[in-house]
Formats: sequence, C-alpha cells, structure tokens
Amino acid sequence: MTAEEVAQFFRTHPQFFDQHPELLESIFVTHPYGGRAIPLAERQILSLREKVKLLEGKLAELIRFGEANDAISEKVHRLAMGLAAARDFAAAVQALHFHLREDFSVPHVALRLWGRALPADAPEAAPVEDALRAQVEAMGAPQCGPAAASPFLAWFGDAREHIRSLALVPLGQTRAVGLLALGSEDAQRFYAEMGTLYLRRIGELTAAALAARL
Repeated sequence: MTAEEVAQFFRTHPQFFDQHPELLESIFVTHPYGGRAIPLAERQILSLREKVKLLEGKLAELIRFGEANDAISEKVHRLAMGLAAARDFAAAVQALHFHLREDFSVPHVALRLWGRALPADAPEAAPVEDALRAQVEAMGAPQCGPAAASPFLAWFGDAREHIRSLALVPLGQTRAVGLLALGSEDAQRFYAEMGTLYLRRIGELTAAALAARL
C-alpha cells in the first residue's frame, strides 16, 4: 500500500481513530522542530497550536489596520468639520492647509483651481498650462509616487528642492476643475502602490467646500 493510498483511506474513513483510539497514543511521528518521536495525538495538538498562532497573528494585523483606519477617519472628519465651518473661500483654504499640516502631517500643499472666478490675489488662481490641465483630467483618481521629474513639483516654489514624494488629487466629479498636490520630504510617504481611498475623500470634500464658496 502506497502513502497516497494510506492517506486516501484515512480521508474516506474519518471514524477509524474513533474505533481505534489506542492508536493515537501508540503511533509515533517526528516532532516538527525537535526531531524526536512523539505520539500522533501530540503532533496534532502542535499542529493546532500553530494554526491558532497564525490566526492570532492575522487577527492582530486586522485590529491594527482597523485602528489605523479609525484614526484616519477621525482626521478626515475633523477636516470636513473645518471646511464646513469656513465662512468664505479664503477661510476654507486656510482650514484645508491647517488640517493637512496638523492632522495628516503633510508639510507641503499646493492647490490650483481653474474654470471658476477666484479672488484675484489667491495663489490658487495661478495659471495652469493646458497640458497640465489635460493631465489632471486624465488621472481619474489620486496618484502617488516619486516627486522627481513631476511637472507639478514647480507649484511648491522653493520647497520643491526638499520634496521626495507626491500625492496628486484631482478635484471635481465629472470633470477636473483643479488639483490638490501633497508633498512630503519622505520618499516613502506617498508611493505608487498605496491605497488612495482617503485621498479621494479628501479631494471630494475639498472640491465641494471650495465650490460652495465661490
């Protein structure tokens, strides 16, 4: 009888060890770590302990992710409250910069809007080249990655020399009417594979708040 035939026998006769419980203590197998022989029942217990340890690790990881998401959600909520309380466009922009800096630890923020009447002295009204507008409209969703060679890096003025990674958040629902650019001096802060759900929500909140005050 081959090993596969033995395995198949036990798979098709799960009641075998119920009928012969003494075999659980008389059959010895190799310990997975020590190399010594141990009863089959003990080996099964070790296997179950390993599975429990693996499940505990996965549960702990899920809890960490949940706590991190809760913390981010709270920050997004505070940003939403700050934008909602803003009296005018300038106050909304100020609230945006404040919460991105204080809550999200984003030291460099650049914002541009087009297709709307903005206060003449607002930095957000600075002209944007048609090619860059077209690039923003083609994004469809937030994009993250290295800052090097990005055409949007110039928006940060003198700080551009220190920025190593960028998050680009297009503003607008059916059509982009602006871009929120977030810069970090940490090259790993905004990376291409990171999730962008909360960046999208921040963009939606920003676009709605600013549009309501123009």
